[in-house]
Amino acid sequence: MAKEKAVDQDTEVQKKSGGNLVLIIVIVLLLLLLIGGGLLTYFLLSGSDENTAANTQNTMQQSKQMRTNPKRSTNYMTVGPMYPMSAFVVNLLSENGSRFLKTTIDLEMDKSELSAELDKKKPLIRDIIIRVLSSKTFEEVSTMKGKDKLKDEIVNKINDVLADGHIKNIFFTDFVVQ
Repeated sequence: MAKEKAVDQDTEVQKKSGGNLVLIIVIVLLLLLLIGGGLLTYFLLSGSDENTAANTQNTMQQSKQMRTNPKRSTNYMTVGPMYPMSAFVVNLLSENGSRFLKTTIDLEMDKSELSAELDKKKPLIRDIIIRVLSSKTFEEVSTMKGKDKLKDEIVNKINDVLADGHIKNIFFTDFVVQ
């Protein structure tokens, strides 16, 4: 009888351990299935987000390129409407700080409707021009090539803040360096 009880206990222990083993296997399989499904969902959704983000970024870059004209206009036969700015007097970069630049600038607009936006943003545009001018040295602004680079930089920086049109070119109507 003692042998029967021992055999019954052994079979119960085997049934319990076998049941536990099956339960553990089922739980592990469910976890693997959930993790795999989550990863699959993540990769599917993130792939479309990257494509959407890339398309959105390309569209924004194209619209900015259309809005801002990276090259200044060199067609002097058809000069667009002008927006005159008052005079600028700035210190140029130098070791002793004794050099300054006095200039007057006219902005060539792509369309006359842009003047309303320029009126609203005049302090911002003056600030941009002053920062660009005061960041130059005498050597940078004293040559024709230097003046052309200066024009390009000013045109590009102003066009970055405009929404209704763009500046085609700028003209120095007065330029004195001392």
